[in-house]
Amino acid sequence: MAIEIKAPTFPESVADGTVATWHKQPGDAVKRDELIVDIETDKVVLEVLATADGVLGAIVKNEGDTVLSDEVLGSIEAGGVAAAPAAAPAAAAQAAAPAAAGEDDPVAAPAARKLAEENGINIASVAGTGKGGRVTKEDVVAAVAAKKAAPAAAPAKAAAPAAAAPVFAAGDRIEKRVPMTRVRATVAKRLVEAQSNMAMLTTFNEVDMTEVMALRSKYKDLFEKSHNGVRLGFMSFFVKAATEALKRFPAVNASIDGADIVYHGYADVGVAVSSDRGLVVPVLRNAELMSLAEIEGGIATFGKKARDGKLSMDEMTGGTFTITNGGTFGSMMSTPIVNPPQAAILGMHNILQRPMAINGQVVIRPMMYLALSYDHRLIDGKEAVTFLVTIKNLLEDPARLLLDI
Repeated sequence: MAIEIKAPTFPESVADGTVATWHKQPGDAVKRDELIVDIETDKVVLEVLATADGVLGAIVKNEGDTVLSDEVLGSIEAGGVAAAPAAAPAAAAQAAAPAAAGEDDPVAAPAARKLAEENGINIASVAGTGKGGRVTKEDVVAAVAAKKAAPAAAPAKAAAPAAAAPVFAAGDRIEKRVPMTRVRATVAKRLVEAQSNMAMLTTFNEVDMTEVMALRSKYKDLFEKSHNGVRLGFMSFFVKAATEALKRFPAVNASIDGADIVYHGYADVGVAVSSDRGLVVPVLRNAELMSLAEIEGGIATFGKKARDGKLSMDEMTGGTFTITNGGTFGSMMSTPIVNPPQAAILGMHNILQRPMAINGQVVIRPMMYLALSYDHRLIDGKEAVTFLVTIKNLLEDPARLLLDI
């Protein structure tokens, strides 16, 4: 019985996807819940699993093809048996004849066949060193060792969803054209749309990180011990300060929908995370209710999922406000672009020791530039500046976060 393999049901924000990698080919055996094909969307790579044991039938959508929600990709012949590897007629006859006589298989010894099956080795691909080219157990052991020595060879195609930038030797005057990945193409399109359809401005300020750094240095070991290995970073302080500021300035947490302004009674904060596929922005739901440990734990989980390509569509969808940290890569100043339909984005940067005038004295302080890009259609300049000053004040005196002042 043929069972259809269908693309996942995409949310409304995702129009279609692209077939990235087929992990099985027609005729290959598949098991229930085994990964068959990857679908790349503009947000994440979705895995399509087998719904039954059987054999992969015809492939309807090839790699690179565009697919819609729930569209048929191929089929599985439920209960089918994978086709045996093609063999020369003479070899097949030679293998069959002794079996009838009750002798050992001249192509492969029974122990060799069993070992090959247990390790997923195609017996036909093993060079036999026994009499008459017979495959021995030692031959299979060598094949298994060779397979384990190069585990990355098979999944290399799936592990590289984005085309790597070419490396040229000095003096090369050649060009290489590489197709833009779906994620990169979508990001490019949306960034242009954001700048074309939004009255976007950026305001700057600087924050003295002395108190936050002292607090982190004093309690980071105890924090990690008390929260099962969760490390105390800087991002949790910024998320906490941002959610407090969003409560005081609801327009920064709002969005425009046609002729309406939608105010959100919650803070779903997107945190930009770097991955091999580019920058992704998973969302901390109800961040205003989260503790520092919960925020740090959530960000750590997102980071691992991003590196492994395991972020779900739900984790990437929505968000009322975004924080991005260019300082991770050494950025001193930038103007982040707002992610529609959000109204604002906060940019963090690197921390530098700089001379500052404090109470008439020049002292060296760890300083960070902050940038708030915002949609001027919704947020006035005064509101944006005051919002950023609020974040600055909360970070320079972290006790305010606890006292709600």
